[in-house]
Amino acid sequence: MVGVMSSAQALRLAEEADLDLVKISPTANPPVCKIMDYSKFKYEQAKKEKENRRNQTIVEIKEIRLSMTIDVGDIAVKTKQCLKFLEAGNKVKVSIRMKGRENARSYQGIKVMQDFFEGLGGKAVQDKKPVAEGRMITMMLSPVKS
Repeated sequence: MVGVMSSAQALRLAEEADLDLVKISPTANPPVCKIMDYSKFKYEQAKKEKENRRNQTIVEIKEIRLSMTIDVGDIAVKTKQCLKFLEAGNKVKVSIRMKGRENARSYQGIKVMQDFFEGLGGKAVQDKKPVAEGRMITMMLSPVKS
């Protein structure tokens, strides 16, 4: 911390130390500068960026298909699979494809979706509530933040 000074004086200080004068915040009044080795700064910045990319988690969307006439045992299997996906940190898209006369009774499919969600025992959050869109009823689930 040297304080407020003219740019010529700051440049002279940087040259005396064999370092570079780098503008950190050029839009500030007065501009904020730092005396540092610019190539070392760029190297460390690239290293941090690479580390951040490595630690980044990719969230996938898995899909589970139900039917309007699904039985209790089948729902238990689908629930177990859904819990595996959620524990792995993935989002889950639950869908029902309606056929024939089922289109007239989409409320039954929405009820099946609600029962499925309740069967997860609070280990998921509904991002998108069950909605009938054409021949499909879809719902998006994501894992509960711990």
